[in-house]
Amino acid sequence: MQEEIENRPNPDALLEVVEKEEGEKRRGSLKIFLGMCPGVGKTYAMLQAAQVELNNGKDVVIGFVETHGRKETEQLTKGIPIIPRKIVHYRDILLEEMDLDAILKRKPQLVIVDELAHTNAPGMRHLKRYQDVLEILDAGIDVFTTLNVQHIESRTDMISQITGAPIYEKVPDSIVDMAEIELVDLSPEDLLKRLAEGKVYIPEQARAAALNFFKEGNLRALREIVLRLAAEKAGKDVQEYMQIMHILGPWKISHRLLVAISASPSSETLIRWTRRHAESLKCPWYAVYVETSKVLSEEDQQRLSKNLELAKELGAEIITTTDEDIVRGIIRIAKQRNITQIVLGKPRGKGLIEWFKSRSLLHKLVRESGQIDIHIVGEEESVAKTPKTFPIIPQSGFSQYGITCLVILAITLLCLWLNQWIGSRSIGMIYLLGIVIVALFVGRGPVIVAALLSAIIWDYVFLSPRFVTGIQGIENGFVVFTYFVVALVLGQFIARLRAQEKAERRREARISALYMLSQELSQAAGLDEIVIKVIEQLIHVFQAEVAVFLVNPYNNKLSGLPHWASTLKVTEKEAGVATWAFEHGKAAGRFTENLPLSKAYYVPLTTHKGCVGVLGINIPGIQSLSFDQKSLIQAFANQIALVIDRQRLAELAEHARVVAESERLSRTLLNSISHEMRTPLAVITAAVESLSKEDRLMSRTDQRVLLEEIKSATFRLNRLVRNLLDMARIESGRFKLKREWTDIHDLINLALKETEKELAGRPLTVNIQQGIPLVRIDFSLMLEALNNLLLNAAIHTPAGSPVELNVSVKKNALVIQVADRGPGIDPEILTRIFEKFYRGTGAPPGGTGLGLSIVKGVVDAHGGKVQVQNRPEGGAVFSIILPLENVPETFPMPQKDETSKV
Repeated sequence: MQEEIENRPNPDALLEVVEKEEGEKRRGSLKIFLGMCPGVGKTYAMLQAAQVELNNGKDVVIGFVETHGRKETEQLTKGIPIIPRKIVHYRDILLEEMDLDAILKRKPQLVIVDELAHTNAPGMRHLKRYQDVLEILDAGIDVFTTLNVQHIESRTDMISQITGAPIYEKVPDSIVDMAEIELVDLSPEDLLKRLAEGKVYIPEQARAAALNFFKEGNLRALREIVLRLAAEKAGKDVQEYMQIMHILGPWKISHRLLVAISASPSSETLIRWTRRHAESLKCPWYAVYVETSKVLSEEDQQRLSKNLELAKELGAEIITTTDEDIVRGIIRIAKQRNITQIVLGKPRGKGLIEWFKSRSLLHKLVRESGQIDIHIVGEEESVAKTPKTFPIIPQSGFSQYGITCLVILAITLLCLWLNQWIGSRSIGMIYLLGIVIVALFVGRGPVIVAALLSAIIWDYVFLSPRFVTGIQGIENGFVVFTYFVVALVLGQFIARLRAQEKAERRREARISALYMLSQELSQAAGLDEIVIKVIEQLIHVFQAEVAVFLVNPYNNKLSGLPHWASTLKVTEKEAGVATWAFEHGKAAGRFTENLPLSKAYYVPLTTHKGCVGVLGINIPGIQSLSFDQKSLIQAFANQIALVIDRQRLAELAEHARVVAESERLSRTLLNSISHEMRTPLAVITAAVESLSKEDRLMSRTDQRVLLEEIKSATFRLNRLVRNLLDMARIESGRFKLKREWTDIHDLINLALKETEKELAGRPLTVNIQQGIPLVRIDFSLMLEALNNLLLNAAIHTPAGSPVELNVSVKKNALVIQVADRGPGIDPEILTRIFEKFYRGTGAPPGGTGLGLSIVKGVVDAHGGKVQVQNRPEGGAVFSIILPLENVPETFPMPQKDETSKV
């Protein structure tokens, strides 16, 4: 029955499967056609699969496919709808990119996207094409795509070293992990043949490729890498499925080795043997330590740490688990990881108890391992000769044994006094109670001594005949034997429970420390705050001095100075130890075999991408780090490294986004300014040339017209330069206001006069509330802002449509509104209308997209706000809201008409 319960699928795992399936229903599926390099036929295989899906009635479109002029590949695109590519202008070059918005709007069932690792042109929404694919998947659309193995993040360094070619376009491994992989394989010989026939590159490029990247040795290495990656992906999928469904393994699809290690010196032999065996089988291997409630001595802790470090150095994946039953812990891990072979050491103890313990463990492991193979490995001769004692009584501190003897002596004196009132049987119960109490405070060894000593004293002093050596009578023998067994079992049970409680408290403290660290790091905003939180938590947990060294992102070398928040004083020698740990990827310094004379213990902060820093920690007053402490420090280091790496990636992404946005803005500004400046300059040039001709037939009227054109063009050019200067002032932070008390009527009248030409032919209504007080503003800047709003209404509305200008006081604020009766503003761009250089999709040609940005900058500088909204009856209304100040008594209130209409 117990076995059926253990074999039953975990309800939480089943719920996880259901939630995962539900998530996959909402999210599109990704299929990657993976190859070792260009030319193996990935695009061809992808289009073949797309044609099959199309014939099955699926809505398939081509988002982006690069056929490279291959006729057989182009033939497969026929019949599949193609989303037109988006044309991007970049440095006078026209680039074609996938139109992500068009795909999302079309919303097909399946979209074909070639070259997943492609870098998009500047100005696109995402920097990388795989980010476009993720957005398509989030929209519930399936994707077929292609990828070469050299673009996978974890393989780029190795492949670059093999081929000698740098790799700039990379795809995170997480993308590959979430996808279904279809391997497109081709032998190096066939690929080189295709290359020679011109089916991969044109002849000139093919000859150069054959001499560089497409060497036969390179291709063989790439093929092995891609085959191994596909096999690893399949193995991970099987293992994940087995863990989620709680399927008891092993499924012997491929070899997986597990070596059980402990604090024994023979574990070194097991680790090396397993490493050699795994290398011969070309398979992964794991080193497992089962932690029990037994407290290890300092020597055993050091030996265990050394064994675990050796296994990690030789390439094992280290797994620690907690269980009082060592066999049960080993079998649990083996079934979770689909282990096919378990490696154990041959028993080396010669005593009866050790022989019984080893025999029991081996028999139980063989009995419960099922289909998992068991290897029993003998020790090396040098290890076998190492003297080792196995005490019958577990070791505890000598003080505990002394306290135990004193307690038994005190109970004996008490019982001698009580013996005149109670019988010898009751005295046995008093001794038993004393053993139970003692077991709450001492280890198992003192409990055994207490049980043995109390049984002897009870029999010798209190059971009749008294003060006689040896047990007299069968009844007394049975009573003493029963007492000893009950005392021993009860005391051992209580001591074991106490040891388990201490172990649980240690594990709880470790988990709590990691949880608090993750909570603190999740709330950290920047790299400096992350380091500060890390140092605070390490000081809190270990009461230690801490130093954090970070990698310089510019040269990818470790900084010679620790972070400014560090509390550990680092000398030049200590910094050298930290550098050694960074360069070798190993722990160094105190408590290690690498530069052990150092003051602190240095741990590299390592991720799968490399080392991002070094953590140095010094715990005063200790002679060695326990296994628990080293494990906790390593867990801290792993978590810190991931957070720092994530922060660095976020900073790089933000920097790339800023660079791309800067390029986009620069390009927009250049295009806008070139158009805006070219037009008035052309008008001025033409008019000046006409006036400079010695043509006596030109009438005065024609001359006035040309001069008016020059004046209008000059005004337009001046306005453009003024907008650019105002925007530069706003951006630089040198936007100082020259406030003065102003009559709002003066501001309105001058604004209407300066925009009179642009507003000509439009019904203009001006409504100014009566009794508006003076306002303290920068007159010229606010005039510029109001002019921009009026010009915006004139430019973006049909000719002859009315414009309204309303001024009122609401809730101690001055409100200036410019309303029109045009088409209004698309709700999707209302939030972006005040962005610099932003122009709506229906905007007429010309303009820089700076006018509304300047309006917002001017109003913000005055402590006000500007708003825009569509009118229910049609058109848009822009509102400037400025706070009013108390007018000094020396300034009279303006008296104007309530409403004026133009």
